[in-house]
Amino acid sequence: MLKKHKFLLLLTSLIVLLPMIAGICLWNRLPESVPTHFDGTGQADGWSSRGFAVFGLPLFVLLLHWICIAAVVADPKAKNLSRKILHLTLWISPAVSLFAGMSIYGTVLDAPINTARIANLLLALMFIAIGNYLPKCTPNYTVGIKLPWTLHDEENWRRTHRFAGFLWMIGGVLLLPAAFLSTMWVTFVVVLVLALLPVIFSFLLYLRSR
Repeated sequence: MLKKHKFLLLLTSLIVLLPMIAGICLWNRLPESVPTHFDGTGQADGWSSRGFAVFGLPLFVLLLHWICIAAVVADPKAKNLSRKILHLTLWISPAVSLFAGMSIYGTVLDAPINTARIANLLLALMFIAIGNYLPKCTPNYTVGIKLPWTLHDEENWRRTHRFAGFLWMIGGVLLLPAAFLSTMWVTFVVVLVLALLPVIFSFLLYLRSR
């Protein structure tokens, strides 16, 4: 599987490292202490050294990127994963890395960037994208709603992922306008519902099948 997608893996890995390249170019304009954590309103509330922000964070995301890919490749049911699901998995880490770099350097350079709004928009788009692909996700141990009763019952897996896919797409659409609100409680409630309802639905299917 990895050989078939080695170009995309290389491309996404390089994109993960783009913030590091940007940090090297901006090195002399960066302070010794750089904001690396932001609260729900987009205000910086945590700082790290310049070296960690420029080199440590992108390399850490790259490590996570490769760990995720290794987990997919090592999955005993990896052959069940569709190409679209794998591609979606490959693009998550680059999106996270670019967003982190934009938030850090934008804040340092006083760019007019609302990190909280962008984070919520990315979250909404992620739910829409994943919701679109979930119904196409076949049983495996890496990607999807992996519960004891979904992994051991293909019908439960299929119905749970169809339900979750529809729910997550609707939730993603609801999160789009929520990104422009000044409070985080709407996002929190929607994400909580999107996380819990598929689990409850799947468990009820399991109880009915016993």
